[in-house]
Amino acid sequence: MPSPLRFLLLILLLLTGLVPHWSAAAETAKSAALTASEAVTDSTAAGRTGLRLPRFAALRSPLVNLRTGPGLRYPIDWVYKRRGLPVVILDEFGTWRQIRDWQGTLGWVHQSMLHGKRGILITGRERMLRKRPRPEAAAIARVEAGVVGALKHCDGGWCRIGIGDYEGWLARDEFYGLLPDERLD
Repeated sequence: MPSPLRFLLLILLLLTGLVPHWSAAAETAKSAALTASEAVTDSTAAGRTGLRLPRFAALRSPLVNLRTGPGLRYPIDWVYKRRGLPVVILDEFGTWRQIRDWQGTLGWVHQSMLHGKRGILITGRERMLRKRPRPEAAAIARVEAGVVGALKHCDGGWCRIGIGDYEGWLARDEFYGLLPDERLD
């Protein structure tokens, strides 16, 4: 049985990413750390930072590594090259965040690669950015699928979006970047 000091050292090493994910020591420390801080299971529960999970964030950098686990020793599974791309934060482990992108890809990124400014990604087909939050409102711009923009606020089924020099309204179902039941003032 390891001493309490050794046990705390293992937890510290795991949180900093210095223990390989495949070692028995890492699994023991990870299990203990999750038990001590209670894993988040409720979709509206607060994460270890006290912020709601799941929640949206956006990629801060134009180059972000998605890793298979929460630490630098885990391999890079994917590299994102789109600043502002919206992702859902599903879990938190130390300074690492488990995220899911619009295609359902899961992985871990360091918290410094994310920011709380809300981003959106146009989905499906070309969309019309509207002057007012109504389907018959005048179009301001045509926006192609895959374009990234900023989410300003929502009013019912419509959200105010900023894309480049344009700002207008899109229906909630025309972009990725908002939870289905989420209210954004």
